[in-house]
Amino acid sequence: MATDELSSKLSRRLQIEEGTEDPFAVDVPGHENGSEEKASTANADSELGAKLLRRGELNEGHGEQCQPSMKVFNPYTEFKEFSRKQIKDMEKMFKTFDAGKDNYIDLMELKLMMEKLGAPQTHIGLKNMIKEVDEDLDNKLSFREFLLIFRKAAAGELAEDSGLCVLARLSEIDVSTEGVKGAKTFFEAKVHAISESNRFEAEIRQEQEAKKKNAEEQKQRRAAFKELQSAFK
Repeated sequence: MATDELSSKLSRRLQIEEGTEDPFAVDVPGHENGSEEKASTANADSELGAKLLRRGELNEGHGEQCQPSMKVFNPYTEFKEFSRKQIKDMEKMFKTFDAGKDNYIDLMELKLMMEKLGAPQTHIGLKNMIKEVDEDLDNKLSFREFLLIFRKAAAGELAEDSGLCVLARLSEIDVSTEGVKGAKTFFEAKVHAISESNRFEAEIRQEQEAKKKNAEEQKQRRAAFKELQSAFK
C-alpha cells in the first residue's frame, strides 16, 4: 500500500511540474497510527524527495539518464578480435551463470561464478568488478559487458590483481593476444586484431561457400534423377 501511495504521489507531483494538472490542497488525516505512521510517511517523503531531485537534475542537464540501448548488438561484428568459437564459448559461460535467465549476471550470480571458479571475492570486490565494465550503470552485466571483460584482458588493460583479470584467467576460454605495452607490442596487437578480423570474414565466406556447394550438388542430383526417370519412360 505504501508503495502504491508513493507511486501515486510521485506521478501527481510530476504532472503538476509539467503543467498537465493544477495543484490542490489535500486534507491531512488524523494521527491515528502514531509514531509508526510518521516513520512510514517520513520514509516515503524521503524516497519521493530523492526521486524528484534526480528528475530535477536530469531536466537541468546535470545528470545522465540511464536507458537501455535500442541498438541491435551483434557480438560477431563488434568483437572481431575473437573467433566465432571463442564468442560462442563466452556466450555458453554467460548463460551458465545467468541463473535468473534474464540475460544479465547480477551481483549474486557473479558471486556464485567466482566461487565456482575457485576465486571468491568480497562484496566490495564484486561491486568493483561490475563497475569496471558496467557502461549503462545498471549494476549488472549484460552479455556485451561480459565480452568487454575478455577484450580488456586480451588487450592487457586489467590490473593483475583485479577480480576481472582473475575471472578471465581462470575461465576455460582462450583469449590470449599481444598486450598493449609499448609501441612494438601495440603494433603487433593491431596486426593480430586485423588478422583475426580477416579470419572471421574468411570463416563466413567458407560457411557461405559450403552452403552454396551443397545447394549446387543437390540441384545436380535432382537433374540426374529426372534424366534417369525420363530414360525409363
